[in-house]
Amino acid sequence: MKTAIIVLSDPKSGSEESLGRVFNALATAYDYKNAGKEVSILFQGAGTRWPEALEKEDHPAHDLFEAVTDKIQGISCACADVFGADASGYDLIKDNSVPKTTGLPSLSNLQDQGFNVLTF
Repeated sequence: MKTAIIVLSDPKSGSEESLGRVFNALATAYDYKNAGKEVSILFQGAGTRWPEALEKEDHPAHDLFEAVTDKIQGISCACADVFGADASGYDLIKDNSVPKTTGLPSLSNLQDQGFNVLTF
């Protein structure tokens, strides 16, 4: 079983709901990782802002983020452009060539590769 976890929530909203979504996305990745299952994390939409926030040691989800950093596939290129995210140090994913963008992740390709897709 292969699972792709897509993080869409926006850290700039400052809401408990947004933090809850990213926390649960990371916890799900941690669960799959520890179970020895293939798991990938992708940040898309306003979620492309999360890595920069999660890298800060004082963030409540920092330790969990560090535990699954090796499972991060990358960040949506076009979404990072649109939402002004700092994608430094992460792969930019652009295999879905949406017109007039720099490209987004292709969820269809992920499914073709046998991934179940979960969104948070």
